[in-house]
Amino acid sequence: MIKVGIIGSTGYAGGELARLLLQREDIEIKWYGSKSYVDQKYASIYQNMFQIVDDACMDDNMKELANQVDVIFTATPQGLCASLIDEEILSKAKVIDLSADFRIKDVNVYEEWYKIKHPTPEYIEEAVYGLPEINREKIKTARLIANPGCYPTCSTLAIYPLVKEGLIDTNTIIIDAKSGVSGAGRGAKVDNLYCEVNESCKAYGVASHRHTPEIEEQLSYAAGKPVTLSFTPHLIPMNRGILITAYATLAKTVSYDEVKAIYDKYYAGEQFVRVLEKDVTPQTRWVEGSNFVDVNFKIDTRTNRIVMMGAMDNVVKGAAGQAVQNMNLRFGLPENTGLKQIPLFP
Repeated sequence: MIKVGIIGSTGYAGGELARLLLQREDIEIKWYGSKSYVDQKYASIYQNMFQIVDDACMDDNMKELANQVDVIFTATPQGLCASLIDEEILSKAKVIDLSADFRIKDVNVYEEWYKIKHPTPEYIEEAVYGLPEINREKIKTARLIANPGCYPTCSTLAIYPLVKEGLIDTNTIIIDAKSGVSGAGRGAKVDNLYCEVNESCKAYGVASHRHTPEIEEQLSYAAGKPVTLSFTPHLIPMNRGILITAYATLAKTVSYDEVKAIYDKYYAGEQFVRVLEKDVTPQTRWVEGSNFVDVNFKIDTRTNRIVMMGAMDNVVKGAAGQAVQNMNLRFGLPENTGLKQIPLFP
């Protein structure tokens, strides 16, 4: 039995973590942390948990939590996990952080993009970037796992094989991304009101979105040199899902079969990345509620560019599902344990 604590359990990612973990016989959730709802019944906040969870919410006392559990998930705003973490906690429990606190290795880049001072930069180097398809072996021995962002997960998985193989000019990468409203979190904001979002689509964080340096860093590792790209996210009127369409100039002339062989080289053995058949474009509805990422590509011979596409559920593979995938790896369990949900449809 793995004992689990969730700090930030009342946000969308925290609620999804609870939903995924409560279905397992090998997991006991000991702590539903939520600074905003201390002593309030968890099921009164998420009514779908009525007669399933009787616990009340607790605070974010990470030191006390570390004495009670094997793994702590922190689904919290940027800066909180980094402000609480220390050697005592890491010596007692594994920590899987769903915020950006330990994703970016250059603390100056983190502070520039997130506009906050990093309180514990000494743990940045130790933290393992928790994208299993790339860092699986490192995750298996990590004390501190930095769960990737939603846009970076989808973008990196769609683009990574072609960067790794030197097939595209990395100076020409442009990512057009779209996300459902749950990606903005559960907090009350005018921009997320039904009347503001419904029947509309807008770009946001143009040339300034905080996930940009995270994507650049991961693709830089693949390329073996710095990568600078253009990333523009859009908000679309649906609950969950991410679709990315990325463009880059080809470094050489290639055929469909050659590119397909590269994607298969990296993902044929991956259970959660599905390389679609020729000319089938990814759709968010085919991955909703699951830990799958669907990817595909199209060669544009007229412009000598390639279009790389990906779709996934931003709350599952983009947050909670990937965190569970990382936990499974860290505790020596089959990677798909508790993550076999077939995508919902309709």
